[in-house]
Amino acid sequence: MRKEIYMHRLFFVLVAFLVGLSSCSSFDSSPKLANMSSPEGIISVDFFLSEDGQPHYTVSHQETMVIDTSGISFDFRDAPSLGMNMEITSIDSSDFEENWEMVWGEQDSVLNKYRELRISLVEGSSPGREMNLVFRVYDDGIGFRYEFPEQSNWDGEVVIMDENTQFQLTGDHTAWWIPGDWDIYEHLYNTTRVSEIDAIAKRDHPNLAQTYIPENAVNTPVTMRTDEGLYLSFHEANLTDYSGMTLKVNTETLLLESELVGSRDSSKVKRTLPFHTPWRTLQIAEKPGDLIESKLIVNLNEPNKLGKPDWIRPIKYIGIWWEMHLGKSSWDMASGKHGATTENAKRHIDFAAKNNIDAVLVEGWNTGWERWIGFPDREGVFDFITPYPDYDLEGVVAYGKQKGVDIIMHHETSAAPRTYEQQLDTAFALLTRLGIHAIKSGYVGKIIPEGEYHHGQWMVNHYRKVLLHAAKHKVMMNVHEPIKATGIRRTYPNMVTREGLRGQEFNAWSNEGGNPTEHLAIVPFTRMLSGPIDFTPGIFDIKFEDYPDRQQVNTTLAQQLALYVVLYSPMQMAADLLENYEGNPAFQFIRDVALDWSESNVLNAEIGEYITIARKEKDSDDWFLGSLTNEDPREFDINLDFLDEEKSYKASIYADTPDSHWDNNPTEIQILVKRVKKGDNLKLTLAPGGGTAIHFKAE
Repeated sequence: MRKEIYMHRLFFVLVAFLVGLSSCSSFDSSPKLANMSSPEGIISVDFFLSEDGQPHYTVSHQETMVIDTSGISFDFRDAPSLGMNMEITSIDSSDFEENWEMVWGEQDSVLNKYRELRISLVEGSSPGREMNLVFRVYDDGIGFRYEFPEQSNWDGEVVIMDENTQFQLTGDHTAWWIPGDWDIYEHLYNTTRVSEIDAIAKRDHPNLAQTYIPENAVNTPVTMRTDEGLYLSFHEANLTDYSGMTLKVNTETLLLESELVGSRDSSKVKRTLPFHTPWRTLQIAEKPGDLIESKLIVNLNEPNKLGKPDWIRPIKYIGIWWEMHLGKSSWDMASGKHGATTENAKRHIDFAAKNNIDAVLVEGWNTGWERWIGFPDREGVFDFITPYPDYDLEGVVAYGKQKGVDIIMHHETSAAPRTYEQQLDTAFALLTRLGIHAIKSGYVGKIIPEGEYHHGQWMVNHYRKVLLHAAKHKVMMNVHEPIKATGIRRTYPNMVTREGLRGQEFNAWSNEGGNPTEHLAIVPFTRMLSGPIDFTPGIFDIKFEDYPDRQQVNTTLAQQLALYVVLYSPMQMAADLLENYEGNPAFQFIRDVALDWSESNVLNAEIGEYITIARKEKDSDDWFLGSLTNEDPREFDINLDFLDEEKSYKASIYADTPDSHWDNNPTEIQILVKRVKKGDNLKLTLAPGGGTAIHFKAE
């Protein structure tokens, strides 16, 4: 069978050559095959049917194949599979180009330019179902999805048991991946060959394989580098009313295949016609930094539906949070060391008002924290309107308003979404009455009801319901334990940021010793490709000497500052205890650093090793730079060509010293001031686990 497919592809190439493949698209008169190239001809997609009528596609970059012959099919409950004996009824192509403005983001506007290939398919035998396959081909990658139109011979609920989308790799690439966990993304990234994924997954994550997922599955984005030096990243865009996609890995044939997250009845997706799937995406780049600068994922989402209201704005915040992870205080009141007291909240508000901080997050303010985790009967535990007796909610909010400081409301659901949904109206009505426009939500634990998962369709729809409810009440969202980011921030820009990775808190209590030094040199090329990250940077007390039962942060202080530029989020936390900021001159960078950008440039990068990013503040002439490395020291000569013409800048440089080291001497930092201009060169010296942060202030 595979030989027949290759012979068919060879026939296609010969026919395409004869009919003139130089055009943007072509297909023969049968029609049995089609081709579409990107606007500049960099990337091309070939589509054809095998002898048994199964749809297949390939993807090439600069005439080098990156995805070999890959099949497509679906399995349903109480219905035959779809994907064999298919016939093409029509092929349409079109070009599209627009520039759209980001409400907030890494840059002012985004070019959305692609060529689209739409292939209408029908079964050649009964029941004769129809399906459209739509490719959008960009110069930096592709997106494709399936459309199921309304049709008389297929009605009622469609229950998808499996979506079988294949990505046939052309080599044993180096891959940066986390396991295809159906509940959390909070795993360390592995760096292996694709052929090693199965063995590493069985060794490091045996419990996952014993529960509900294929042991050789990975979550997306999963990023790869070919031996020829091409970079690939697999993900999805516009995940709406569908189950999240993981990828099964056949480590022998190097085939990736979609594995949708399941549900309590073992199905994957339930929909009624008409509907379409999320976009399956592949970003392709010649340099790793180009993956970060790509806007493929947001471009494949629908345009902004909320406009540009004044309540959606980037914010910098501090909070009653890190102290709980250190054990200094607790979320619940019964422990006797409750953190969310009126006095503590006002202390944070005073600090924020003095230090150019927009908002204060207060966790543990509401009743229910005594039974929030580790209890099977978590439904009905949390009350999202009733504060503990030692927390004057309305008084704290009023005090913040007097000081010009907003409060970020915290809604921890303990993974009991039905309880949260029952209280959405009253909880958000409270926010409206208090004038609160931002919340952080959480979903710690296994989802109730049993058999549903954080990343399945049931929870995808829950997250969207909450997001739309928030938009109705003029509230921005920061979601922890979320569904993956897939670019919905373009459509609903109140979806500001989310966690969805192994974050800073693991440095406090992880029994694995915290996040290793390479972690933050991998995250920008994997998790950050999906969207903004609430990583909670800014820890100054690296060693936790006052908390001997805790771990440590495996970076230098200078790298903690660099994270504000490297890890993009329009909602950024200064996460440490206030006393660790008081009197520390390095805190000036956190006071100054911007949150919203008109331009972003990756200056150098190698996955797992180092990265340097420069960003220009929106509505300002100031630039900021962040650079970080793994455990290896680095020296970079950075050309300042990104600075504006005919301007001079005061560069405040927060750098490692010659003696800095992530473990031996992490808090030593030097602050230098230089006058620079466009075209100058700066030498950056990064310690092991270190970094550099620079504020270029226009003079």
